[in-house]
This record gives sequence, C-alpha cells and structure tokens, in this order.
Amino acid sequence: MSDAQSEDRRPTPDPAEDNAFFPSPYSLGQFTSPKSDLSGADYPKPYTGGRWKILMIGADERYLLTDNGTMFSTGNHPVETLLPMYHLDKADFAFDVTTLSGNPVKFELWAMPSEDEEVKGLFAKYRGQFKQPGKLADVIETALGDDSDYIGVFIPGGHGALIGLPGSEDVRKVLEWAAEKDRFVISLCHGPAAFLAAGDSAIYLGYRICAFPDALDARTPDIGYMPGHLTWKFGERLRSIGIEIINDDISGATHRDRKMLTGDSPLAANGLGRLAADALLEEVAGG
Repeated sequence: MSDAQSEDRRPTPDPAEDNAFFPSPYSLGQFTSPKSDLSGADYPKPYTGGRWKILMIGADERYLLTDNGTMFSTGNHPVETLLPMYHLDKADFAFDVTTLSGNPVKFELWAMPSEDEEVKGLFAKYRGQFKQPGKLADVIETALGDDSDYIGVFIPGGHGALIGLPGSEDVRKVLEWAAEKDRFVISLCHGPAAFLAAGDSAIYLGYRICAFPDALDARTPDIGYMPGHLTWKFGERLRSIGIEIINDDISGATHRDRKMLTGDSPLAANGLGRLAADALLEEVAGG
C-alpha cells in the first residue's frame, strides 16, 4: 500500500451492493495486521475424550445499515473468529458451525492475517462448514437435549454479530440452554451483542464482561472504518439487561465470569483463545 493510500480515510466502495463500503485504507492500516499473535497455543494434555465439542453461531448477513443510509460491508472478523478457534482446535475440541439461516458464514476477509499460515490453515480446515453451516434451529431441535455433546457456545465478533442475532429467538434458546446446563459461552468484541437475545429472562443479571465500547464505535467513522454511525448502541442495551461492561477502551483484555468468557476486541482474540482452551480442558479433566 502506498503512502497516499495509507492516509486515505475514505471508505472503500463495495461494488457488490449499492451504497455499501469496506473500511478505508487508513483504517485498515491501523486495525489489521498480516500476522497475528498466536503465543501460548501449546496444550501438552489436549482433550482426548472424543465427545465434547463447541457450537459456533456465525454471522450470515453481510450489510449493516448505518445512520446516513450507507451500508457497512461486514460479517465475522476473521481474527476474532479464527484465533479463539485456533487455541481450542489445538486443545482438540471440534466445532459445529451454524448460522440462523443455514446460509454461509460471512467474513470480513479484508481483516484476514494474510501471512499467518496457521490461521489460514484453520480457515481451510473449516471452510466446508463455513460455506455450508448447520441451521441453528435444527441444532436446537436435535442436539440440545440433556445429553448434548456441546461443552460451550462460541459467538465470534465482527459487526455482523449486530445483524439478526440480538433479536433471535433461536439464539435466546441456546443461551438459556447454556445457562441451565452450565455450559460455556465464549464471545468477544461485538459478539456479545447476541446476549441481548436473552431479553428479560435475567439469566445474565449481574454478569461482568469485556466487549467493544460504544464510545469507540462512535469514533470509527472519523477514520473511515465505517461509512456511517451505528443506529443503536449494543453496550448501552446490554447494561439495560443487567450486564456490566468492565472495559472502556481496547487493550486485549479478557474476563471470566462463571462460565462466560469474553474479550474486548481483536486484540483479545489470542488471549481469549488461551482462556477458553484452559477453562475447557480444566472442565473435562474434572469430569
């Protein structure tokens, strides 16, 4: 990228849709990297039981309407998806990938760490599931009984998590099942917006989490990361259902509150992966 391009703060048009935009060259230079921090992904005693796996709920919508009528071309952030998966995969936990519709998972491929062969290899390993995921409602009907093999639920970040998941009855059923059965819920950045699906059920009353701050979201259009402002504040709404967001910036912070494991941003993706892998391995070791 040339110096002129790297200073360009104009959102980049997405030719696949009217009035839709990718992040500006400048914002990509600030918020993406060709390589990721994969430190600590060494699990000498991985899971060997063969039963427990993780239910992933991916984003299946691409375009997020902003306050000025433009659309942000989004999806799941690859670092926020693949780094937590990388650690759990190294610990020998498998994933079942789902979306609300059963349509493919949408990714913000402009954030893919292009020089990370390990991360790209994991993407290739799960490419088939990303392209042909299960439909979440079907999994609820067939695989969320008392003897379910899911040890946890993973909801990746990216602004795509703001579309559909927060108001989904199916997501609500999964979250209530996880709370009732004492299973893990793992999420980061904008992924916790999906917790809004719990509504007034009070299952998360008093929980403390890390998530992307509303105040920082409000500043992203200034550098062209988004073409407009969000039309609602997910952090504000999370607080209204009794969830406390403990960070007011992004530093790579992670947090565990009971079986809920969260991180503040892409900077937290590796740390959240380590936290999740260690927590799940400890859980299965304890029987």
